[in-house]
Amino acid sequence: MARVRLSVAERREELLRAAIGQIEARGVAAVRIADVASALGVSNALVLYHFSTKEKLVAAAFTYAAEDDLAHLRKLLGRRTTALRRLRAAVRWYAPTGQAKGWRLWIEGWAVALREPVLRDVTRDLDRQWKAAIAEVIEEGVAAGEFPCPDPAMAALRLTALLDGLAVQMTAYPGAVSRARTQEWVDEALARELGVPREALTATPTAAVPATSR
Repeated sequence: MARVRLSVAERREELLRAAIGQIEARGVAAVRIADVASALGVSNALVLYHFSTKEKLVAAAFTYAAEDDLAHLRKLLGRRTTALRRLRAAVRWYAPTGQAKGWRLWIEGWAVALREPVLRDVTRDLDRQWKAAIAEVIEEGVAAGEFPCPDPAMAALRLTALLDGLAVQMTAYPGAVSRARTQEWVDEALARELGVPREALTATPTAAVPATSR
């Protein structure tokens, strides 16, 4: 059966999705241009036409995954509800118990970023944008009187550090931490950083959540 002719943008997206799948399955070091081509039933030359080297393909694949995740994060944080509920939804989605990006992909990316400057820039930019988006919504909640967090930027940093660390534990050492315990720790950390009781995370958003002192 003849393959459907795709536009340049559609072909690149198809190749990037295939590359992500191969990286998750094989790891960056082991994946080859031939693996991506074989997964789609196309030639190596076609892959190289769009991405002249494996390094450029890998960097573009991680950028594609990062942009997809950031778009979903902004959608969650842009909902018309309280800052508290938006933050809880975003943190629960990002946590290793949620439905965020494949953590195996990003752990692989962090490891390779130690040696590859281009990939390091991609992962660092994603990290910076994630923290900035979370900090911005925390600032909105403070301004609205929902909670008293004194340093939104540092709160966002501590939250992401916890989530990233839990992701490594759950991905690299299955069974080391249960999903239930992980979710409990995530909720406790969010409540602690915002200065609200944990029960406030599930309160009906009929009014701003009363701020409590730390």
